Order: sequence, then structure tokens, then C-alpha cells
Amino acid sequence: METDEFPDGHHREGERLQKILARLGLGSRRTCDDMIAAGRVTVDGEVATLGQRIDSDSAIVEIDGSRVPVRPDLVYRLLNKPGQVVSTASDPQGRKTVVELVPGEPRVFPVGRLDYDTEGLILLTNDGDLTHRLTHPSFGVDKEYLAHVEGNPTRGTLRRLREGVELEDGMTAPAKVSQPSPGLLRIVIHEGRNRQVRRMCEVVGHPVLRLVRTRIGPLAENKLKAGQWRELTFEEVRSLYSTAVAR
Repeated sequence: METDEFPDGHHREGERLQKILARLGLGSRRTCDDMIAAGRVTVDGEVATLGQRIDSDSAIVEIDGSRVPVRPDLVYRLLNKPGQVVSTASDPQGRKTVVELVPGEPRVFPVGRLDYDTEGLILLTNDGDLTHRLTHPSFGVDKEYLAHVEGNPTRGTLRRLREGVELEDGMTAPAKVSQPSPGLLRIVIHEGRNRQVRRMCEVVGHPVLRLVRTRIGPLAENKLKAGQWRELTFEEVRSLYSTAVAR
């Protein structure tokens, strides 16, 4: 941690806030100074001041009300999960896990789960706050799926899925559902129930043959092959935080 030493030998700990913001790519230090001076930046709920120093390991920084992750050890990895891989950190049955498909250090954990046979995008991170925001239903973050189903659903079936269907654990929330081609559904939900999309399609008589998650909130990616991953950009992380706002 950066410190300054005073003539009397005492130290002032922390790093200048504008330096941290500039390092994150939010602009030059002058630009970051201007943001602070305009009152757009808060630290631990208080309006930041010019020249303020913070402990980046513990401070909660927000710009325009949106969280900005400043801890230097945070990592965010987007994986295109193949089928036959479990979305856990370990598996007692010895099956391959998503954690095995990304670097082992620093240790990361999957945000939510995709079924063993489900493919597509899953985020792995050591940011507990973002994980909570993306998985708790109160934040209502959309997840989009492409579902190849048996048969060709009718308009009435699509309407049922949109309005909500009764599952064994209760009625589903309204969903966005379209049919790009026969037997292919695009389904957007914001709940996180176990195997929800598969169960929704099963209950309306069109079991899923293949399921792929194509979007998490504002985050989409079509260049990663199955099993490949990449780091998120800082702007992508910010966009996830901006989207995950309690409703």
C-alpha cells in the first residue's frame, strides 16, 4: 500500500483516489479530479474530496451511484461452458468443473449455475458483492437462453411462457419469449431457479433438446469457442454493476 511519510515520522496510508480511478481507465488524473470535484464520486457512502486517500482493499467507491470495484486482487473471467461440465468449484463424482477450465490463481467461483448439459456463458470471479447482485432475485438481472425444443410451439404456448407457468416450486415470473425459427426459442428470465428454462419448456409440452445461455445482463459474447474464456474489461464489469440494481 502506498504511504507518505511526514517530517515527524508518521505515515499517512492509502492511495490517492484519482490515481486509482485513472489506473482503472476512467480517464486521466485531471479528468478523475474533475469527477471528484463535481461530487460524482462517493467513498463508503460519503462524497469524495480532492486529494482523498483510500484503502482500496476495503473502500466502497461509487461513481454516479454505480459501484466501481477498486480492490486490486479482483478478477472477472467469462467462460463459454461446454456441455458435460459442472458449474461448481469441485465435484464429488469427479466430473470436470468450470473452475478447471480457467487459471487456478487467483481462486474464482462460478456466479450461479448452468446445468451439467447446458452450454454457454458463465462468469467466474472472486468478487462476492457482484456475485450476490447477479444471483439474488431482488436485483432482477436478465439471463438470455436459446432453447432447441421438441416440436414447434404455438403462439398460445409462447404466450403461456411469457405470462408465467406453474412449476412445482410456484409460478414463474413473466418472461420474454420469441421464436426465431421453428423449434428454437429465445427465452429471457431474471429468476434463478434450478433448471428453470428446462422445466418451463417441459411443462408446456416442448422438452429441451439443447440449451445455451447467450447473455448475462448486458454481457454477451459470440467469439469464444466452447471451453474458452477471457477476462472482462473494466467497462464490462461496470456495466454489470450498473445493471444489478435492487428493484
